[in-house]
Amino acid sequence: MATIHHRYATVDGHRIFYREAGPRDRPTLVLLHGFPASSLMFRHLLPRLADRWHLVAPDHLGFGLSAAPTADEFTYSFDSLTDVTQALLQQLGIERYCLFVHDHGAPIGWRLILRTPAAVTAIITQNGNAYHEGLQPEFFSVVRDYWHEQTPRTEAGVRQALTLELTRWRYLTGVTDKSLVDPTTWTHDHDLLSRPESDRAQLALFLDYATNLDLYPKVQRHFRERQVPLLAIWGKGDPIFGPAGALAFSTDLPDAEVHLVPGGHFLLESALDEVVPLLRVFLGKHL
Repeated sequence: MATIHHRYATVDGHRIFYREAGPRDRPTLVLLHGFPASSLMFRHLLPRLADRWHLVAPDHLGFGLSAAPTADEFTYSFDSLTDVTQALLQQLGIERYCLFVHDHGAPIGWRLILRTPAAVTAIITQNGNAYHEGLQPEFFSVVRDYWHEQTPRTEAGVRQALTLELTRWRYLTGVTDKSLVDPTTWTHDHDLLSRPESDRAQLALFLDYATNLDLYPKVQRHFRERQVPLLAIWGKGDPIFGPAGALAFSTDLPDAEVHLVPGGHFLLESALDEVVPLLRVFLGKHL
């Protein structure tokens, strides 16, 4: 059984939690979680890969067990979360690595790639978009309304994403056998979302999410120019990022490996046995 270390680092005055596994002298895989989760989403995956690779999975600032400064104390944006992640990797001495991105972790990962192109040797994206294709209109229409104007009505729509009902919906939608998903996942996420002042931080990130779409052309150009190895593994029942988002990577990366797997947004909860062999083959070739 692989040993998983649960560590803290101080980055720019903030306490950052991260999980680490595998020998440090092996190639590194950096795993960036999505909303509203934390590195907890990788708890079952890390032991399955730690025999061959060095794995680091941080909690973004404001998520999981990392510090959660208020929106008055920290400017919550995807640029600022990238600053923290980049500083953590520098502190850990990680200079070259493969990225595993999911949901919110994707735009953080794309920024890391654009800032230090030579550092990222390969990419695994699990329901993490870099194209307009696949942005499910049923979900993003509410978010787009909030981008257009911040009113009590549009804020109320976005605030639904912070409720227990919608958090549970994220985990279970698209999953055939819902008994496979541990209820601790969505109750844990909701408890953290319910911390004092957390709502203002998350609303700031929802508002800033529009900048991620503006970044897509630069990311796509990077793909075309660098032809970085990429594996897209998608829960094809995801109600937020649909399968078209996975297929779109082949537009700029003809050699991209794309797999649509039965499941939803949090694919590692219900389809781990299907995902792990795909990861091991890809990492074996490119990391």
